[in-house]
Amino acid sequence: MSFQNLKLIEPILNALKTEGYTTPTPIQQQSIPIILDGNDLLGCAQTGTGKTAAFAIPILQLLKSRQDLHGPRKIKSLILTPTRELAIQIDESFAAYGKHCGLNHLVVFGGVSQLPQTNALRRGIEILVATPGRLLDLMNQGFIDLRNLEILVLDEADRMLDMGFINDVKKIIAKIPSKRQTLFFSATMPAEIQKLANTILQNPQKVEVSPVSSTANTVEQGVYLVEKSDKKALLNHLLQDKAIKSALVFTRTKHGADKVVKDLAKAGIQAEAIHGNKSQNARQRALTNFKSGATRVLIATDIAARGIDVEDLSHVINYELPNIPETYVHRIGRTGRAGASGIALSFCDDEEKEYLRDINKLIGKNVPIVPEHPYQMRNTSIEKVPNQPGDNNKKGHSKPNSDRGSGQWRNGRGRGKG
Repeated sequence: MSFQNLKLIEPILNALKTEGYTTPTPIQQQSIPIILDGNDLLGCAQTGTGKTAAFAIPILQLLKSRQDLHGPRKIKSLILTPTRELAIQIDESFAAYGKHCGLNHLVVFGGVSQLPQTNALRRGIEILVATPGRLLDLMNQGFIDLRNLEILVLDEADRMLDMGFINDVKKIIAKIPSKRQTLFFSATMPAEIQKLANTILQNPQKVEVSPVSSTANTVEQGVYLVEKSDKKALLNHLLQDKAIKSALVFTRTKHGADKVVKDLAKAGIQAEAIHGNKSQNARQRALTNFKSGATRVLIATDIAARGIDVEDLSHVINYELPNIPETYVHRIGRTGRAGASGIALSFCDDEEKEYLRDINKLIGKNVPIVPEHPYQMRNTSIEKVPNQPGDNNKKGHSKPNSDRGSGQWRNGRGRGKG
């Protein structure tokens, strides 16, 4: 199935094409038609399954079809999410998919000056992405009017419960129109979340998608246990190997991506960064250079890397491990595509060992530790998951040897591509 089959309008299809998206994920395939038909939706899905696009794309299409080009812009859709990072990512997704729709969107969260947010609100917006605390604050000050709201999204509802936001969410829901379309997403369904869903949804259709949890057999994985302060030197060391023909390097933040580019430049290694603060032209130029081979190393954040599909990408390098294990699977899936082989290398500092344990648990095996390299961590102990039957005999994996049998690589850099 392609996005064309989902009866999406041309402005959205063009934006998806620019982002490099051609095939919807399972949750997108199931959710988009339900939402476009105006139904409430109860989605059981974790981050990493593509759920942001699953609600952002149909919301953009619905609001575009109802857009009043003459009157003042009023808030028609509200997306509530628990953290600033998630809010920013969702807002960036609306910007990417809705670039040709002519709809104004805004993200509001606490911890920063509210002035730029209130200025944007005065100019008028149709789509608001918000964390509960700042939203309530701005509502109480009279800056936000939700009387015209048509679509409400509660994203990561179980995390809102964990973070103590459920009472704030209930206060917000009490102040919005009862006649609306509601989309409710949660990775888990504890009793209080199920009760909340039952009270705010009207005859919802349910979509349940298991998170991606397996890595391709064509991708050879290895992890370097390294001090945080030595990551820069380790990356420089690895990139001296000309067998690394192309490397997509992941960082957690935009600032981190820019810093890695500067550090590599000092070592004489040319690299470009791609993230949400870059203009669309700059992002497209960097991606084009990387795909053509003009740039050997591309540094990316997860939000900017969505849709990156590079033929014959030899290496993915996790400069920082993601705190969401499903993200690891998506990251390393950029290499080893269409039957080709690839290598995924990860740097793990002491603070990231917990993330590595979560990744090992998700994929059902231990990412092999590279035993010998110049920047060894002082404390290399790490909790492993029990070996899974047949791990070493899967297609695409080497047979056990003295190093691999203990979940380790034989050399310090991994096999290069000849």
